Amino acid sequence: MSDSPDAFRQTGAVPLPSPFADVAAATKGFLPVDEGDALHDAAVAAQPGTWLEVGTYCGKSTVHLGAAARTVGAQVVTLDHHRGSEENQPGWEWHDTSLVDPHTGRLETLPSLRHALWDAGLDDVVSVLAATTQQVATWWSTPLTFLFLDGNHTEEVAQHDYAAFAKHLVPGGTLVIHDVFERPEDGGRPPYNVWCRAVEEGFTPVSTTGSLRVLTAP
Repeated sequence: MSDSPDAFRQTGAVPLPSPFADVAAATKGFLPVDEGDALHDAAVAAQPGTWLEVGTYCGKSTVHLGAAARTVGAQVVTLDHHRGSEENQPGWEWHDTSLVDPHTGRLETLPSLRHALWDAGLDDVVSVLAATTQQVATWWSTPLTFLFLDGNHTEEVAQHDYAAFAKHLVPGGTLVIHDVFERPEDGGRPPYNVWCRAVEEGFTPVSTTGSLRVLTAP
C-alpha cells in the first residue's frame, strides 16, 4: 500500500500551551515539535474516556497527551517496561548513558517520566503502567477512545501491540501511529506496516505530520 507524501497532511496544529510545552521541551525523547503539536491536536479532538499510550520513554509525548486529557476530561494510561527498546541499548545510536541505573546496569526511564509528570502537574490524569505489552495484553479489557502506538519497533512487537490494543478502540475512536515512513531509506518498516494493516482493516486516515499518522476507528 502506498500514499502520496502530501496525502492527509496535518495543517494548522495548535502549539502545546505553557507550562506543558516547557516541560515537554526539557524532557528527553524523539518527538519533533510539529509532531508533538499534531499529537496534542488529535488528542484534544478525541473522545473523553480512557486513552492508552504504548511506549513512554521519558514522557515527552505523555506530557502532550496529559495536557489534552485535562482539556477534554480523559484519563491517560501510559505503558512501557522503561528499560528501553533495542536502539536504546549499549552500542546502539540512541543509547543514553545518563539513563542507566547503577543498581541494575540497565536503562531505566521511569524516574524521568515521573519527574516530567510532576513538573507538568499531570499526576492526576496520567496513570503509569510499568510492564511489557505482552504482559498487559493478557488482561486488558477496558474500551479505549484513543490509542497512541509508539512502542517497540520490531515487526513482531509492533504487530502484536496493534493487534492487542487496537481491537479495544470504540467506533470513531482515534488511533495514532508514530515513526511511519513510507520510504525504507527514511526509517524502519514495522510502524508503516502497522499503518497499512490498520487501513486494510477499516481505519480511516485523517492526517499526516512528519512520521505521525492519525486514523479513525471503524
